[in-house]
Amino acid sequence: MSERAAPFHCPYCGDEDLRPGEQGHGAWECRACSRAFQLKFLGLLAPGTSSNTGGGKEI
Repeated sequence: MSERAAPFHCPYCGDEDLRPGEQGHGAWECRACSRAFQLKFLGLLAPGTSSNTGGGKEI
């Protein structure tokens, strides 16, 4: 199994001073804004279901 994913910045304030959290596996703490968060893999998208398909006309 691979190593756990490490975030590069806080999703709330954007700061890079992150530490592994004490709340359990996969938790991270931001020292700048004092928030705790967790990264979670939701799954893979089926081909053609991307939300950034544009929907506009091609030029």
